[in-house]
Amino acid sequence: MNMPNERPKWLMLYTAVALIVSGSHSLAANPPDADQKGPVFLKEPTNRIDFSNSTGAEIECKSSGNPMPEIIWIRSDGTAVGDVPGLRQISSDGKLVFPPFRAEDYRQEVHAQVYACLARNQFGSIISRDVHVRAVVHQFYQTRVIDEFVLRGNSATLKCLVPSFVADFIDVEGWIDEEGVEILRPLPDDSIDGKYLVLPSGELHIREVGPEDGYKSYQCRTKHRLTGETRLSATKGRLVITEPIGARAPTFSTDSNSFSYTRSVGQSFALLCQAQAYPVPIMRWYKFIEGTTRKQAVVLNDRVKQVSGTLIIKDAVVEDSGKYLCVVNNSVGGESVETVLTVTAPLSAKIDPPTQTVDFGRPAVFTCQYTGNPIKTVSWMKDGKAIGHSEPVLRIESVKKEDKGMYQCFVRNDQESAEASAELKLGGRFDPPVIRQAFQEETMEPGPSVFLKCVAGGNPTPEISWELDGKKIANNDRYQVGQYVTVNGDVVSYLNITSVHANDGGLYKCIAKSKVGVAEHSAKLNVYGLPYIRQMEKKAIVAGETLIVTCPVAGYPIDSIVWERDNRALPINRKQKVFPNGTLIIENVERNSDQATYTCVAKNQEGYSARGSLEVQVMVPPKITPFDFGDTPTNVEDSVSVMCLISNGDLPIDIEWFFNDYGISSYSGINVVKGGKRNSMLSIDSVQARHAGKYSCRAKNHAAAVNYTTELIVNVPPRWILEPTDKAFAQGSDAKVECKADGFPKPQVTWKKAVGDTPGEYKDLKKSDNIRVEEGTLHVDNIQKTNEGYYLCEAINGIGSGLSAVIMISVQAPPEFTEKLRNQTARRGEPAVLQCEAKGEKPIGILWNMNNMRLDPKNDNRYTIREEILSTGVMSSLSIKRTERSDSALFTCVATNAFGSDDASINMIVQEVPEMPYALKVLDKSGRSVQLSWAQPYDGNSPLDRYIIEFKRSRASWTEIDRVIVPGHTTEAQVQKLSPATTYNIRIVAENAIGTSQSSEAVTIITAEEAPSGKPQNIKVEPVNQTTMRVTWKPPPRTEWNGEILGYYVGYKLSNTNSSYVFETINFITEEGKEHNLELQNLRVYTQYSVVIQAFNKIGAGPLSEEEKQFTAEGTPSQPPSDTACTTLTSQTIRVGWVSPPLESANGVIKTYKVVYAPSDEWYDETKRHYKKTASSDTVLHGLKKYTNYTMQVLATTAGGDGVRSVPIHCQTEPDVPEAPTDVKALVMGNAAILVSWRPPAQPNGIITQYTVYSKAEGAETETKTQKVPHYQMSFEATELEKNKPYEFWVTASTTIGEGQQSKSIVAMPSDQVPAKIASFDDTFTATFKEDAKMPCLAVGAPQPEITWKIKGVEFSANDRMRLLPDGSLLIKSVNRQDAGDYSCHAENSIAKDSITHKLIVLAPPQSPHVTLSATTTDALTVKLKPHEGDTAPLHGYTLHYKPEFGEWETSEVSVDSQKHNIEGLFCGSRYQVYATGFNNIGAGEASDILNTRTKGQKPKLPEKPRFIEVSSNSVSLHFKAWKDGGCPMSHFVVESKKRDQIEWNQISNNVKPDNNYVVLDLEPATWYNLRITAHNSAGFTVAEYDFATLTVTGGTIAPSRDLPELSAEDTIRIILSNLNLVVPVVAALLVIIIAIIVICILRSKGNHHKDDVVYNQTMGPGATLDKRRPDLRDELGYIAPPNRKLPPVPGSNYNTCDRIKRGRGGLRSNHSTWDPRRNPNLYEELKAPPVPMHGNHYGHAHGNAECHYRHPGMEDEICPYATFHLLGFREEMDPTKAMNFQTFPHQNGHAGPVPGHAGTMLPPGHPGHVHSRSGSQSMPRANRYQRKNSQGGQSSIYTPAPEYDDPANCAEEDQYRRYTRVNSQGGSLYSGPGPEYDDPANCAPEEDQYGSQYGGPYGQPYDHYGSRGSMGRRSIGSARNPGNGSPEPPPPPPRNHDMSNSSFNDSKESNEISEAECDRDHGPRGNYGAVKRSPQPKDQRTTEEMRKLIERNETGPKQLQLQQTNGAGFTAYDTMAV
Repeated sequence: MNMPNERPKWLMLYTAVALIVSGSHSLAANPPDADQKGPVFLKEPTNRIDFSNSTGAEIECKSSGNPMPEIIWIRSDGTAVGDVPGLRQISSDGKLVFPPFRAEDYRQEVHAQVYACLARNQFGSIISRDVHVRAVVHQFYQTRVIDEFVLRGNSATLKCLVPSFVADFIDVEGWIDEEGVEILRPLPDDSIDGKYLVLPSGELHIREVGPEDGYKSYQCRTKHRLTGETRLSATKGRLVITEPIGARAPTFSTDSNSFSYTRSVGQSFALLCQAQAYPVPIMRWYKFIEGTTRKQAVVLNDRVKQVSGTLIIKDAVVEDSGKYLCVVNNSVGGESVETVLTVTAPLSAKIDPPTQTVDFGRPAVFTCQYTGNPIKTVSWMKDGKAIGHSEPVLRIESVKKEDKGMYQCFVRNDQESAEASAELKLGGRFDPPVIRQAFQEETMEPGPSVFLKCVAGGNPTPEISWELDGKKIANNDRYQVGQYVTVNGDVVSYLNITSVHANDGGLYKCIAKSKVGVAEHSAKLNVYGLPYIRQMEKKAIVAGETLIVTCPVAGYPIDSIVWERDNRALPINRKQKVFPNGTLIIENVERNSDQATYTCVAKNQEGYSARGSLEVQVMVPPKITPFDFGDTPTNVEDSVSVMCLISNGDLPIDIEWFFNDYGISSYSGINVVKGGKRNSMLSIDSVQARHAGKYSCRAKNHAAAVNYTTELIVNVPPRWILEPTDKAFAQGSDAKVECKADGFPKPQVTWKKAVGDTPGEYKDLKKSDNIRVEEGTLHVDNIQKTNEGYYLCEAINGIGSGLSAVIMISVQAPPEFTEKLRNQTARRGEPAVLQCEAKGEKPIGILWNMNNMRLDPKNDNRYTIREEILSTGVMSSLSIKRTERSDSALFTCVATNAFGSDDASINMIVQEVPEMPYALKVLDKSGRSVQLSWAQPYDGNSPLDRYIIEFKRSRASWTEIDRVIVPGHTTEAQVQKLSPATTYNIRIVAENAIGTSQSSEAVTIITAEEAPSGKPQNIKVEPVNQTTMRVTWKPPPRTEWNGEILGYYVGYKLSNTNSSYVFETINFITEEGKEHNLELQNLRVYTQYSVVIQAFNKIGAGPLSEEEKQFTAEGTPSQPPSDTACTTLTSQTIRVGWVSPPLESANGVIKTYKVVYAPSDEWYDETKRHYKKTASSDTVLHGLKKYTNYTMQVLATTAGGDGVRSVPIHCQTEPDVPEAPTDVKALVMGNAAILVSWRPPAQPNGIITQYTVYSKAEGAETETKTQKVPHYQMSFEATELEKNKPYEFWVTASTTIGEGQQSKSIVAMPSDQVPAKIASFDDTFTATFKEDAKMPCLAVGAPQPEITWKIKGVEFSANDRMRLLPDGSLLIKSVNRQDAGDYSCHAENSIAKDSITHKLIVLAPPQSPHVTLSATTTDALTVKLKPHEGDTAPLHGYTLHYKPEFGEWETSEVSVDSQKHNIEGLFCGSRYQVYATGFNNIGAGEASDILNTRTKGQKPKLPEKPRFIEVSSNSVSLHFKAWKDGGCPMSHFVVESKKRDQIEWNQISNNVKPDNNYVVLDLEPATWYNLRITAHNSAGFTVAEYDFATLTVTGGTIAPSRDLPELSAEDTIRIILSNLNLVVPVVAALLVIIIAIIVICILRSKGNHHKDDVVYNQTMGPGATLDKRRPDLRDELGYIAPPNRKLPPVPGSNYNTCDRIKRGRGGLRSNHSTWDPRRNPNLYEELKAPPVPMHGNHYGHAHGNAECHYRHPGMEDEICPYATFHLLGFREEMDPTKAMNFQTFPHQNGHAGPVPGHAGTMLPPGHPGHVHSRSGSQSMPRANRYQRKNSQGGQSSIYTPAPEYDDPANCAEEDQYRRYTRVNSQGGSLYSGPGPEYDDPANCAPEEDQYGSQYGGPYGQPYDHYGSRGSMGRRSIGSARNPGNGSPEPPPPPPRNHDMSNSSFNDSKESNEISEAECDRDHGPRGNYGAVKRSPQPKDQRTTEEMRKLIERNETGPKQLQLQQTNGAGFTAYDTMAV
């Protein structure tokens, strides 16, 4: 905007702010309140607000003042701004808000406007600077780059052309060439010497252009400042390079030879000089000296650089403003271009003073101090209204009341404006005069005296004067004026007129005047009388002014007053005005027309008149004709003259000349010549610099004095006003060196510093904090030695060569210590050195003081002082050999030199390490942090530097710690980066400079859980087969679990699809380091799947792992190659051909085919088979055996493996000639016969058709004889031979192909003597087990030899199986394994003997292999297998059989090559039996010995109480992680509690998961409680009891309770004897009850053998499989293998231990009997001998004998059948109405043998015939420990008692639940007796289960008390005979608690052990248990019939089944379970 045009607008602001100054008329009587002030801007809007229409803008304007100013927004014309809906609004806090708007809503008067903010209160108003608001509507724009034409070798500049409508908002960020290489703006430190340079203004500068640059194109990249949008130019520009033809003078690309730029301070920019020339021109830049035509070369430095012809200026300063000239020259010519640069600096203004209080009438001066460039205008406003003042200084000569208010100074240029405000307040003594009381107009008769009175007030006290008709009244005889001051400061003045006359009438005025003002009052005094006019004095007036005169008339009444001139009544022209009161006004008086005598005429009604004359004289002031010295400055020595001519004015006129307001008569060199009355001439013959200034001509006459001034400007070269000289300054002082020069134009004074130590080369002074130049004066604040050196002051103004002066500034340094005070510490007893280094001028002396006393080393030899001279000063060292406590003092060193002194102090502190922090407390904790506090310890006389908080995981040692460093001044800190759900030990150490303290007491905290933050690791996805992939992974890093991981979600989906993952949940494996794995099944063949895994804990799921992708394996071909055929080619080759399997069955890419072939008789042996691979569909098999039948199969192979083999085909190789017979014998049979025998060829290569025996007599030319022999004959007798003549024999074999090779030759000679010889050969015979074998022995000899056989060296004698055949052969019938070995045949006659040996190999099934245990883990066994040494037949493999103690046998095939085999997926801590058998091609062999072993793992281990229990006032927290699982994962916990003085235990929960903390709530404060915890895992359970006391409400603890005193045995007996009156009846009653029960038992037994019994027909249904890999399922079935454990009975429970029943001491006195450990120290004793079955029946069953007696010595007092008692194995917290009595059950036989498990259920007398059953499950998961299932109409009774009902009184230490897992069928009941080690010592007979079978009885209802769901009653079969519903109510259950005197505070129930010998008697069938181990496969979902067979196979004969079915009273076969 054009500011000069704007000013009138702002002058109109008074229209808007008229309200503001409306209150300025009232005058404050009191001084202003100091707190009250006018408005001041706190936050003033900026000059320009640019914003995008998409973002909108808020303009904030804040001001302060008292009262708080009001904010009003106005336009530039002063009108107020209002809301424009949706486009502009003013918020309540004074902001001007422009909301975002649509482009079509743009309004120029709103969005392109100049606004201002006005703040006002009662003291004034201020207006902000102009706010130029500009909204930018988002418009599409494109930038372009156009081609640039350039001569080769010159530099080119490509411009980025931006549309003008967005140019203000677009910055060029860089350039991109066609290859995508970016050329960015250089950073401040980057070199600019490269080929490419992006100029600050955005142009791309390319140097020294060559032809190759013409092939590139360039785009510019721009960024929109408001929207942030970046874009590339729409076009690409390139360089069009012209080859120069001849030389060319420089030319510019534009016609203009002058440019103007405006840039801001601090901006970087480039001045372009785009000239082209050839040869390449030289370009130079010059700058004109301001105000002259002289120029000087631009000085290039770090800030100003030249690249080719472009001048780059970084960080512009105002001094860079000016006119620049670029001169371009080459050898052809030159050219230049001017550039005017204006560097704008931001405008700012400040008014000094900002507030001033001025007394009335005193002057006030405001000075506007402003900075910035350029400054166009300066203007002033008062209270928002322009006052027309444009100078920087505003002066108010005499302050009046209306002058108070807010003043503002505005500075403006074309771009911006700035303002400053100041307040003018009126001073405290600012009370102008006020007329308080005055006289009134009065009319009176002449004669009396008149008294006129005026009372005035004011501060200062005014003076009062009186006037009559404008003429002052003086005291005379008749007029008396007097005044006095009243007590309140008012002035009373009076005028007394004695005996008033008519002439005294007129206008009387009293005037109160002080220096701060005037007040006046006037009124007329009318005195009756004739008209009278007082004399008027001559009136002189200057022409042009207005004459006002009033006629002084007296007398009353006056009818008229007129004025006359020359007897003419006025007015006679327009200038004259006459008023009735006698006033005459003449405007603009002139001498010619108005100088005259005027007459005033006053008349009354009677016609009397009076006249008075007034002479008016008009004076004319002088008028000076303007003059000057010329337009241009005058040079020194020139002559000048000027004439002062008075064109008008009254004479005489006095003319004077002034030079700079001084008279010039005495000024040398100036001549003044008066040229007449009206002119004067001033001349200077030789102008000097001193003549420059203002010359004034003053003309004065009687009318006025006038001035006219002109200025003489002299061009003066610089000259010194104050030339600098060498200076010396004290170091650290503020140095000031003045350098002043004058001249015209004013010289520019600059300072430079010499480079180095000598003058010569100078460089500009760098601006810094302490060096500055102000108006030529060099200021160096805090001068230092580094500032020493030579300085150059230079003054230049373009006239002459300028001035310069070189001075030396030296710095004199007094001694100075850089450290004035420091602390130094030392450990006591150690040496210390104190050092003081003084810098300054040497020499320096240093003295030491200690506590302000001089320290003399001579007085104490512990101190030594040394001095060292340094380059900068002196170092003094005070050494202390050994510090003592007295050395804790203040040591001071004093340094002195010629320039002063200084001292420094060292506070010596003797220190030690701090004490340890204490009271470490936890304030707050979360999953990853804990807030701690502690108490600060003693600091050891050294400030605590820091605390070190050390923390570690609870299991780590203190060597593996993390630390948190805390400042020493705090006593609270937060430890972060902890892992959630982790136990930490935390302690703290204090540290000072000496060392660290001891560690504080450690506190233990457990952080809260979070969802896992880590991803599962080592994820591998591997194809198992074509439809299955195995995913294996490891848990996330332990530190990222953030709790206990419960399991994983494994998600999978088809890769490259958008389908969601299908997730499967996998439970967490607790075994350390064990990999998790999951097999994903039923996948597509050879398909890629994506798998992700995330871990979860109870808080939630962690992050998904990275996607792992894997293909399922290529499938194997599902169909074999078809049309397989073979063709025999030769005796050793066969061609095999086939057709590929169908494509859909290939399941992959068929890579090769395999031909499997082997001789058919070896086909069974895999090792003998041969394989040939081929890619084609046929092949030739080479190297086959001749004439051999081959079996062949063909299969296709893919990457997935071998496919299905084809059906075997068979081909036989062609026959060939046979090999030679393997051996030949020639035996003499007589003198003419020889027997030739031979062995057949090893390879006959066909069917032997015949043998040919060749014979030839030796030595003669005889022909060879041949003899054909049939193929079955292996000998030939050659006859008709000559005696004693040697014959040579050999043999060949022949097939249909021909005759084979001949055997070796053998020579024999017929003889008379025929020794015994055996024609048969040694041979090996192979016989199959149980078949016959024959071994030949053909012998010759004469006499006939005797044939004998030896078997394995023993003489053979014939028997049933072996006999000698007539031909000498040995026949063995039904060969067995023992027949294998060597058989020798011996032939002997009188001449000789011979023998052969045959080897017999018997092919038999394998013998039992050796099985040894190699290793065990918690869920696997590793066994070693070795074949039996005696096996002869090759072993083909092993079958491994294994079973858990109470499960089914399972098998596993093991290859013969496997040295070891792992049996995996076993139960933890369980016993197993293992044996193996081998098999070969003959069959399966014998079983090995059974190996008894067990997997690793133990029952849970007790924790320490403090780690487990955390008590508060009304709850207790149980940290179950403190329990150790003994190697087997914990399954659950049972929690019970009771008050210490209560009997009943309250079950809190029966299924607490092990990985949680558990809080028992609703406890009473300050109360003792007992807590019983039963911990379960697959290896057993552990019971622990704890005592604890809750805290008080305030958190305190209570005193320990007093236990009951222990009673000795004597005390007990004494108590019993003293209470015989109670004991005897109780015992008697018990005996009667027992006898009654026995009688009822016998009667019932006799009468109810086969009918009306409740039948329990139970079996495990199809769902009751047991998976050994799922311990949780195993737990659900109550199956936990019981190893030998010794469990004590639970104290406080009424268990029927053997000891109590046998001895009768602890017998069942009543249902309330409690077991007291003090009464029977011999609780367990050796059990009696086992009971003997009566009739030799293995199971002890018999019919019809139901007597209640036992074949067991000493067992007469055992519990009899039907004995009713209350079962105390369970705690019963129940309503007594729901309790049920129990009965023992009738035995199945008539004798008392301890039939294992034959305790049936029987309804109690009178009980209804239905039984409560449990068909629901517990409310907690995985709690169905005793689940039962039945079928075929049997009573369904699913028992799910909570685990706390186990009876730890059993000897078996395993989980005691197994007694309740039942399987039965067909209404019968099986119980295969338990192994002796699992018997219950609470039973009298080792094999009688007292409790287990009782749970099968009507005990469903009491369990309902424990919150089980879904329980319902069902009628049993046969219940109709008991229709009644009455149920006997038993007494409440007996107490379970034990005497506290025998209880320790942490009482485990693992103490009172029972020996195995007492409990374990092995009399039942061993190892065959009724539980059926179930396989998870569907084929194992067995039917009832299969179950029956299984039970029968478990050594329970059909007879027993029958007995049970006929005699059964609902018995149930069940597993041995420990209760």
